[in-house]
Amino acid sequence: MAKIAFILLCHKDPDAVIKQAQSLTAVGDYMSIHFDASAPQAAYDKIRKGLADNPNVTFPKRRLRCGWGEWSLVQATLNAVEAAVEAFPRATHFYMLSGDCMAIKSAEYAHEFLDRREVDYIESFDYFKSDWIKTGWKEERLIYRHWFNERTQKKRFYAAFNLQKRLGLTRRIPEDIEVMIGSQWWCLRRRTVEWIMDFCKRRPDVLRFFRTTWIPDETFFQTLVRHLVPEHEIESRTLTFLMFTDYGMPVVFYNDHYDLLLGQDFLFARKISPEARELKRRLGVLYASEGVRFQISNEGRSLFKFLTGKGRIGRRFAPRFWETESTLGRERELLIVVCKKWHVAKRLLGRIRQLTDIPCIDYLFNEESCALPDLGGIQSTMGKRHRHRRALMRMLFDYFESDRLIVCLDPANLDLLEDFCGDRAVTRLLEIECQFSDAYLVGHAMRVGLAGDRTPKETLSRLLPTIRNDMVHESDRIRDANFDNHLRVRETDPPEINAMALAAFLGLEEDKARAIAETEHLFAD
Repeated sequence: MAKIAFILLCHKDPDAVIKQAQSLTAVGDYMSIHFDASAPQAAYDKIRKGLADNPNVTFPKRRLRCGWGEWSLVQATLNAVEAAVEAFPRATHFYMLSGDCMAIKSAEYAHEFLDRREVDYIESFDYFKSDWIKTGWKEERLIYRHWFNERTQKKRFYAAFNLQKRLGLTRRIPEDIEVMIGSQWWCLRRRTVEWIMDFCKRRPDVLRFFRTTWIPDETFFQTLVRHLVPEHEIESRTLTFLMFTDYGMPVVFYNDHYDLLLGQDFLFARKISPEARELKRRLGVLYASEGVRFQISNEGRSLFKFLTGKGRIGRRFAPRFWETESTLGRERELLIVVCKKWHVAKRLLGRIRQLTDIPCIDYLFNEESCALPDLGGIQSTMGKRHRHRRALMRMLFDYFESDRLIVCLDPANLDLLEDFCGDRAVTRLLEIECQFSDAYLVGHAMRVGLAGDRTPKETLSRLLPTIRNDMVHESDRIRDANFDNHLRVRETDPPEINAMALAAFLGLEEDKARAIAETEHLFAD
């Protein structure tokens, strides 16, 4: 049975630290606490006194003043790990925590989870090839030396960097290591931790390198684990659930997030609000519980992205000069079918192909797998299709040797509609209005990752109105744009009414349009 030694780095709220330690060690696990030396001595003394009678708690011999982006965070972790290795010989796993973390599963579940596989859990991605660093410095973190704290000594930090850059004072990465990067929240096996401690004694050159690396807590352990442990024994993920806003700030969890947190495929979560007392109480009780079964839906991150995206609708790509200065062709007709239910639009296009000779393409700007001819690579990725939208459409007109072309778009693609409808070409828009049952909305939520097979019914009931309103909002935005030649086919209208819109949209005789409108099971889910 796994026994966990928690490595806790904290700097405030001694009462919360005591409660956290008591909760996690009550089931037989251990904890090594590094309390920042910058915090008041009285706070540290309170923690020592409050946990003095707990044999499953230890403290490193030396406390450090820690700063964001500094080596001090790594050294504090090493000190706490060393203390845990020495004090708890029965510990099988070492789990990094902060004072803002709490368990979102029971200890029973956590131990069984760790016993399933003989692996280390740590994000470990190639530093230079991965996109883990989204913006800002990358190579500069490593090849220049960083002696000062970027937040508290900003002038010195950038002065030292600019001087090195101007004089060309770069350094080489140790040749036998491949730098990796990932989250600082990891869970390592005892053997791996012992290998790391031994490596630190044998390789002072590597430690010297990381001591002046910027933000080494994202690279030090990640690099050493990959260097020391066989690849098949590394699970490149964290077991701590955390999310960040668009502004790079951690998402904070409150009392009403209890059910959401329990459904995530993680053992702990960060950050729990200090004010979320009820959430902390319930999670504390949960950790000591036995026989609890968890329904893992794991939709937290996609759900957060969906909900926070409301009100931030804008164009993803700025128009390039070759797009703004070009046209699809004044004599050409682009016919756009807009429908949220993709299978309905595809069914309609299938019937149009049978009864007309107009080239039809499905959701080329929404589905990577959409069947497209080879156009020299411009069609190869979704990003290229969006960036070179007009060039792509011109090439498709040329490929089919036709001045008429039908494509499908999702209602969310308002930027594409605005671009194409503003072209000199003749553009007609056919919006298909469908009915959305609760069952369909649940299926849609699962398809786009907002929910899973095990998402609680209570979560779905709260989510469905938001999804439904989102679809209505997309349709309203299209109407508010006042596009010319905007026609509608409605599920609630009889075929003879829909046939009139189809005839105007396709430029067909009424009988052919009626045959299309009467397509069998056109609106069926």
